[in-house]
Amino acid sequence: MRLKMKFLRGVGVLAAVVMVAGIAPASAQTNGMDRRADRRDDRAAARSAKQACKAGDEKSRAECRQVKREVKQVGRNDEGGTADAVPAAKPAQ
Repeated sequence: MRLKMKFLRGVGVLAAVVMVAGIAPASAQTNGMDRRADRRDDRAAARSAKQACKAGDEKSRAECRQVKREVKQVGRNDEGGTADAVPAAKPAQ
């Protein structure tokens, strides 16, 4: 009887370990989710840059908007995609 209880307890512990191991990876499930998280991070960085610019009082509202745009553009180009990147200048022939 004791051997049976030890066996069942061991099976229960093993099942719990397997369940916890299956839950542990909490990363994004697809590439699209990763890109979405990156865009959210870029927007948050742009917002904080604009707030910092406005708090400085040395720039106008339009200049702070431009700072925000520049931060967002850097975020777009850092992902490695070339679709939004500025094309390189062609050498003169």
